Amino acid sequence: MGKPTGFMEISRQDRRYKLVADRLQHYQEFVVPLTEEEVSRQGARCMDCGIPYCHQGCPVNNIIPDWNDLVYQGNWREAIEVLHSTNNFPEFTGRICPAPCEAACTLNLTDEPVTIKTIECSIIDKAWEMGWVKPLIPQHRTGKKVAVVGSGPAGLACAQQLARVGHSVVVYEKADRIGGLLRYGIPDFKMEKHLIDRRIAQMQAEGVVFRPNSHIGRDVPVQKLLDNYDAVILAGGAEKPRDLNVPGRELNGVHFAMEFLPQQNRRVAGDTLSDDTSIWATGKHVIVIGGGDTGSDCIGTSARHGAASITQLEILPKPPEKEKKEVTWPNWPNKLRTSSSHEEGCERF
Repeated sequence: MGKPTGFMEISRQDRRYKLVADRLQHYQEFVVPLTEEEVSRQGARCMDCGIPYCHQGCPVNNIIPDWNDLVYQGNWREAIEVLHSTNNFPEFTGRICPAPCEAACTLNLTDEPVTIKTIECSIIDKAWEMGWVKPLIPQHRTGKKVAVVGSGPAGLACAQQLARVGHSVVVYEKADRIGGLLRYGIPDFKMEKHLIDRRIAQMQAEGVVFRPNSHIGRDVPVQKLLDNYDAVILAGGAEKPRDLNVPGRELNGVHFAMEFLPQQNRRVAGDTLSDDTSIWATGKHVIVIGGGDTGSDCIGTSARHGAASITQLEILPKPPEKEKKEVTWPNWPNKLRTSSSHEEGCERF
């Protein structure tokens, strides 16, 4: 796949970020994409490794070596067809997936994996730019009706696949906008929401009907779904936060991440929030408990609010900065990961 000697001739090159001082002034994405020529050269690095361990790492079974090679060959139109064959929304995963495929890449044995995530995002961004992404409207309808409860990535992908084979699909979402955690959990600086709106428009053209402000079991009786649909898909997320039963938990200023993050997404969307319920980190010394991606999102949001300081606490021991490849590869390694939000300023313990 790619150029047989590409991995020996071409160094790994990934997208870069705009300067911290610039990106802290807004909530837009701040990734600087590679040029088409640069992406093609990165695709050339995909080696004929025999066993594509990147497949093992990818949770959606992307056919990664194939579209790496197609990009190298300049066949971008065919590359998006291959990418879409396994992934309904590569513009989402190309921005927010942690890329376990790259950890599993054979070239990661030398710390120079193929820039799979960047290539994926470049393919779909070019496809939208060129007008290659169009509604796939079924020629025949089955007469079957399906209700999908939840409009996160799982619910959306499920609804799109069902609609494309001819079923009548209605997506129910309890929030006021479609997208689940894509809409209200992921900060805009990691993924702007017009990307969701663009897909919703495509799915509506394919026949999917969206019903926001529809909380099943409260606004819409469960029995109504059972009576009116041939099948009901439950694609709701796990929104119940993990609480900490510790002294001081009842004090003011202690919030769950999913109380804090959605508020900022709503502000960016143009909503006006009540001063009584608004959570701001401006001028405050912020402590983020939890060392994962959600904690990182809280750090980046707090930095944009203008926090006086940000400290992140993690219960587990500090992992090594570099994993032992002979022990962990091709599995997802436990190592210290520094996100773009960490680079914007925080202490970690």
